[in-house]
Amino acid sequence: MAFTTRPELRGTFGMVASTHWLASAAGMAVLEQGGNAFDAAVATGLTLQVVEPHLNGPGGDLPALLWRAGDDVPTVLCAQGPAPRAATIAHYQGELGLALVPGTGPLAAVVPGAFGGWMAMLRDYGTLRLRDVLRFAIGYAGDGYPMLAQISGAIERVASLFREDWTTSADVYLPVPKPGTLAHNRALAATYRRVLEEAEARSRDRDEQIEAAHETWYRGFVAEAMTRFSERAWLDSSGERHRGLLAEDDLREWRPQYEQALAVDYHGHDVYKAGPWSQAPVFLQQLRLLEGFDLEGDDPIHAITECAKLAFADREAWYGDPDFVDVPLETLLSRAYADERRRLVGDTSAAELRPGTPDGRTPRLPRIDADAEAQEAAGVGEPTRAGTKGDTVHLDVVDRAGNMVSATPSGGWLWGAPVVPELGFCLGTRAQMFWLEDGLPNSLEPGKRPRTTLSPTIVGRDGEPYLALGTPGGDQQDQWTLHVLLQHLRGLDLQAAIDAPEHHTEAFPSSFYPRETRPRHVAVEERAGEAAIKGLRERGHDVEVSPPWSLGRVSAAGRDPDGMLKAAANPRGAQGYAVGR
Repeated sequence: MAFTTRPELRGTFGMVASTHWLASAAGMAVLEQGGNAFDAAVATGLTLQVVEPHLNGPGGDLPALLWRAGDDVPTVLCAQGPAPRAATIAHYQGELGLALVPGTGPLAAVVPGAFGGWMAMLRDYGTLRLRDVLRFAIGYAGDGYPMLAQISGAIERVASLFREDWTTSADVYLPVPKPGTLAHNRALAATYRRVLEEAEARSRDRDEQIEAAHETWYRGFVAEAMTRFSERAWLDSSGERHRGLLAEDDLREWRPQYEQALAVDYHGHDVYKAGPWSQAPVFLQQLRLLEGFDLEGDDPIHAITECAKLAFADREAWYGDPDFVDVPLETLLSRAYADERRRLVGDTSAAELRPGTPDGRTPRLPRIDADAEAQEAAGVGEPTRAGTKGDTVHLDVVDRAGNMVSATPSGGWLWGAPVVPELGFCLGTRAQMFWLEDGLPNSLEPGKRPRTTLSPTIVGRDGEPYLALGTPGGDQQDQWTLHVLLQHLRGLDLQAAIDAPEHHTEAFPSSFYPRETRPRHVAVEERAGEAAIKGLRERGHDVEVSPPWSLGRVSAAGRDPDGMLKAAANPRGAQGYAVGR
């Protein structure tokens, strides 16, 4: 019997799983209030922005998969904001002399899509009023939330930057709160209260209030504060001071959008993901490749790792915003293409990136100039680089009617950019994922969506929603989540699958500044055992033995055909929890 740290939760009323227990509890409270899974997801997500400010915030992004009971397939909600209209390669390279988009500061900002995404989900899929779902975020920001050791440590690492330069952040986060004490963000609470007051003053109608909140955020006082602040120059990870490019027109005309989900079938299940404006299709490509391997053998990590390398090489060569580039998705996700690519998996670790040639097209990879990979200023950088494996947050919700949500909000981290003082939150830094090189699928262009790492997952069985799952973790998201799904489909319950030893590879260009590649790399939790680690080294892998319980933050919620609901959450970090009954 597989080891588990907790039981897999079982019930018939509703389940919420997320990366923080307070957010999960807020979502469950909404279900108890009579809301559906979508209402609960909005309350959970807004709460996560307050209680995990080192991993996401209101200035960030939101992709989600939504499966309404009775629908044949789920829908993708894309609330990934695009680059500002003034963001051009010529400006970054020619005028500013940058080889990479900085990993921090206002110059890395795109349109902050998270709030608009949550409002769209609430209006179009939910049933409750804005007040009902926003009250938890307002309460924790204004009245206080317990400070986690992880947050204290994150603030400590950037405290000198806050004191010396990002003084607006110092006003919110310094002195560094001690673990276990109550932390507040009263400016954010005031922002949300004003948004709610203006919305309710506009109309008594539920939908009109939600629309008014969107307009206040993207056309009202919130937009004005964000764009005004973006015009100021701040120190960023390049070591220089730069002004942002976000303008009123960028915000005024933006809306989240709904899209058809991509899907592949795997061992009797339909796996649904977002499009190639995210890295999500690598999940599906890996499944296609792995169909040809016996993962019950003695050395599955080698095959899984080599298949991941092939899929991520295709990510670099082919993925980008499909509104701007022609992505050969039909071929990339086909079994014929996987059969061809699978032959490249040998008995030893491959060292080079090997993208494929779908439809006979010649792949092109970004030029990696080691000399141009500037080191970020001390204490500045993407969260994974700032000392925490597993940036971002995640949530999954399922209700008794069978509605299901998987969402991975991120961006707007407290160490990503200085706080906008009137608002209590900072802008996101997703533009760092663009390349400043013409002609690549993920090259920077005005109005283009950066190829995000954010990648929620929904799985169907016999035409019904079966499982929602996902994880924080940047480039590792579509590896850690994949491994949990594979473990679950081979018979482990959700908690046992999440608790199983994790692994991942970083043998491709990082999506985050300064974009390193680690050839032959594979990280493996020590719990995998000496034999597995030795076997990987004998195959030529550069093995990074990670501490026990250190990789992954997967959560999941599902529904069996008989109506039984289930959920589980990751014990790593001691903050993710599932709740339900």
